[in-house]
Amino acid sequence: MRTCTRELWHAPRPMLDRIAEAKTFAIPPISNFYVGAVARGLSGRLYLGANFEFPGQALSFCVHAEQAAVVQAMAGGETGLEMIAVSAAPCGYCRQFLQELTSASTLQIAIPNRPPTLLSSLLPEAFGPSDLGVTAALMSPQAHGLALDAPDALAAAALAAANASYAPYSQSYAGVALRTTDGAIFSGAVAENAAYNPSMSPMEAAIVNLAIGGRKSYADIAEAVLVEVKDAKASQADASRAVLASIGGAPLRVLTV
Repeated sequence: MRTCTRELWHAPRPMLDRIAEAKTFAIPPISNFYVGAVARGLSGRLYLGANFEFPGQALSFCVHAEQAAVVQAMAGGETGLEMIAVSAAPCGYCRQFLQELTSASTLQIAIPNRPPTLLSSLLPEAFGPSDLGVTAALMSPQAHGLALDAPDALAAAALAAANASYAPYSQSYAGVALRTTDGAIFSGAVAENAAYNPSMSPMEAAIVNLAIGGRKSYADIAEAVLVEVKDAKASQADASRAVLASIGGAPLRVLTV
């Protein structure tokens, strides 16, 4: 399964110097406001993130650069972040999303021309997983034991994403896999948040991995599969179809487990 070009992430340049590179992946047709983020995982590897918008869809579908960088780090097998560098101060939405991470208490935020700041300083009296009795956190390893009978390669990739998804509040585990015209597969998993609204859909996550994996045109998407639990409290089917329709209309196959 292909998620992104790892060689890109190993250059030794400082994180702030790579923000301009991260911005080149942004696709913001509504705001025309380009944001770049660079995350450093616990392994020391760097991951790029950018903002994505979907014309004709609700603004809540937008992906923020910080979210994209987290998705890329998760695709790289990271279990936490040490630091994230952003082209502008993270908005409240992103601060809340980052509060869900395993490393939230020690995560540093770097902004050009300012010293690094702890996330906890930017989000005092934060509300997070522990407030709802959740002991896990986003980027902690997940394994839900979901299974499909003889899935094809695309469905298997979506199933693997669903099994790795983070949905402690609704238990609506879900994963999406996208197949491109040349047969490459990119996947993404749902990432819930204690405040709900900053949650990341599996379709958004898959699109991030596709776009930052080198597929700048959504026209490359030939087929999509969503795997989610049956009778999910928070189904991803309609939202996934809506996003696909706004970027080219590739068909979506929905499988429940």
